[in-house]
Amino acid sequence: MSASASQTELRLVVLGRTGAGKASAVSTILGLQDTQQDTQQGPEAAVTQGCIKHRGEAAGRQVAVVSSPAWFDSDCDPAERRRHISSFISLSSPGPHAFLLCVPVNQPADGEAKALDVLTELLGPSAVSAHTIILFTHTEELDEDERLEDYLVTWRKDLGELVERCGDRYHTLETRSGTAAEGKLVEELLEKVEQAVAESGTQHLSCSLYQEAEERVRERQAEVVRQRRGKEESPPEGDVTEEEMEAAREEAERSVGDLDVDVDSIFPPAGVSPSSAAPSFLWVLWEKLTCWTKWLPSFVRREALLGALVGLFVGGPYGGMMGATVGSVATEVKRRHAQKTK
Repeated sequence: MSASASQTELRLVVLGRTGAGKASAVSTILGLQDTQQDTQQGPEAAVTQGCIKHRGEAAGRQVAVVSSPAWFDSDCDPAERRRHISSFISLSSPGPHAFLLCVPVNQPADGEAKALDVLTELLGPSAVSAHTIILFTHTEELDEDERLEDYLVTWRKDLGELVERCGDRYHTLETRSGTAAEGKLVEELLEKVEQAVAESGTQHLSCSLYQEAEERVRERQAEVVRQRRGKEESPPEGDVTEEEMEAAREEAERSVGDLDVDVDSIFPPAGVSPSSAAPSFLWVLWEKLTCWTKWLPSFVRREALLGALVGLFVGGPYGGMMGATVGSVATEVKRRHAQKTK
């Protein structure tokens, strides 16, 4: 890829746990069909070590989107983890403009909190604070009249904390209003990416690992050009077409090998969080209660949670009976009030 093309192209890295909606996000951003992503058809797709890079146009901008497996999961094999990290860094070199962390609204956020910890350790604090946007997925689980903003404030403190760590940047590409609305959401997302880059004061994220990757990519790119021309020395720069350099660049990104990533120091043993203390017993119970109540209709969530809290803090069989009674009474009062206001 030429230097001018690299400067004008927005580079995005999509991260998330398995089932978080990464594939759907990539398809929405670039307008891909499922078959184009699942089978890697089309000239603009590149695959290496499980990472996928698509290039195309979105909202009038040239965009490169790299989707990576969930290498931050505690059960990922260390050697495989190193390959995944090296791959997404090489494919998004010389540095991404933004990471998009896909976060399902219907799941606890402990895995995503760990992902942000790991990004900080791996690429530096600015990777999270200045270059990450939380991309909420599975929003169809919310009630039709419930706004995402209200859900985060009222029910999901854990999700709100993720947003705060990312400079209060979040978005969703999901809508019930059809493809026209999706296009508007994509445009708004890219505007948030450009705003984040402007606020960071840098052209894109840069750190020692990305500098190492870019150096290796350029060396390999020159080697590919020599091999294709059958020469021992690189031809003069003016003799190489932009198309040749771009094709050599793409091959180089896929073949630079593993980077110098010390995964053993970054990833603690399974079950141990790298930066946060073990949550209290009551906090764990609170998280379980709030996650359970999200499945209920919004008009009974508060009442059900009130009853559950009474049962939690009173304890024993009497606490359970009292909590059930409080919850039932509160729900009935709410129902009757709603009937009167109709």
